[in-house]
Amino acid sequence: MADPSERDPFPESRLESDAGATFVLKSKGKWWHAGFHLTTAIVGPTILTLPVLEHCEKAGRRHIRFRELAADVLGSGGMFYFVIFIQTAINTGVGIGAILLAGECLKIMYENLSPNGSLKLYQFIAMVTVVMIFLSQLPSFHSLRHINFASLLLCLGYSFLVVGACIYAGLSKSAPHKDYSLEPSSSSRVFSAFTSISIIAAIFGNGILPEIQATLAPPATGKMVKGLLMCYTVAFLTFYSVAVSGYWAFGSKSNSNILKSLMPDEGPALAPTAVLGLAVVFVLLQLLAIALVYSQVAYDIMEKQSADVKQGMLSKRNLIPRIILRTLYVMFCGFMAAMLPFFGDISAVVGAIGFIPLDFILPMLLYNMTYKPSRSTLTYWVNLSIIIVFTGVGIMGSFSSIRKLILDANQFKLFSSDVVD
Repeated sequence: MADPSERDPFPESRLESDAGATFVLKSKGKWWHAGFHLTTAIVGPTILTLPVLEHCEKAGRRHIRFRELAADVLGSGGMFYFVIFIQTAINTGVGIGAILLAGECLKIMYENLSPNGSLKLYQFIAMVTVVMIFLSQLPSFHSLRHINFASLLLCLGYSFLVVGACIYAGLSKSAPHKDYSLEPSSSSRVFSAFTSISIIAAIFGNGILPEIQATLAPPATGKMVKGLLMCYTVAFLTFYSVAVSGYWAFGSKSNSNILKSLMPDEGPALAPTAVLGLAVVFVLLQLLAIALVYSQVAYDIMEKQSADVKQGMLSKRNLIPRIILRTLYVMFCGFMAAMLPFFGDISAVVGAIGFIPLDFILPMLLYNMTYKPSRSTLTYWVNLSIIIVFTGVGIMGSFSSIRKLILDANQFKLFSSDVVD
């Protein structure tokens, strides 16, 4: 770790010529704005990065990007590019998954309103992509604060509706058969377990904690804790309630998109149509917010390389490259979502390759390098154990999730109208 008295490799003065920091990551937010961003992005184990960020800020080295924090603490220029690669993989994967799932939500509504309709999944993905292109032009992370507040409310509303629908479906006379048994093959169970861990890592992981903290008006110390408390309260109330009620109602056959279990392809819906329709709208709108949040790192990189900080954020010189680059990025995500509709598999691969290293390994390493706990302390050995265990989990998760992706390749064709779970 760099000593506080040493020269900062990322001096504060650099922000004066850094268009990404000045335009995309502008520091104007309150703690509740960070709470909205954190809730939309869902922050998991990366909270261990928070004390490292605050330690560096107190030492006069405020970092607004994960990659700069890692390079500073670990003293490696290679780590800077490693984190860029991981963050890009995560953010692009989440963007693809969000667009895919949003397109599927539109398709679900369409099929219920017009059972014999001819529109395909890729056409709904194209519609979502067009909407995302317009929303992507919001210039800064801070400008998403109202959208992410709406996302928080939508998350609560969606969870309330879905839990009620699952209870209704589970208690109804037409309730589906509940099968809680595991796969018969022991090897399949092992692979499924590691794939599930990767998916969980993708759901609860977050690779943009420093970038979210960067949106706070300095000093940021203490403000993020309040935002995290808001985030974890909402996450606990929503994610676990939906997971438990969905598994209770449908068992191991529960779909990764619980709405598909509640609205099966064959037979009537298992809950009131109005309730399910509203839930679909809620999750559709929330997915747009999630895709926007995870695109900010890519936009920061683009802006830093293409914009001129000396000209205004909305000047013609900066506006035209912004529109072109962000449009191309969203179109790429939309194209990949339409061409390869693997929602569960995408989540697993992104979780194993991206979120596990960034959320479970790197924060522990940064903490030990920053605070240098004695080898005789529990903290040191707990962090070291987590690093070792999750390195193994990441390797196995990568293997099992890629294996599942290959196996599922037999179930689809390019631009298929069905999402492979």
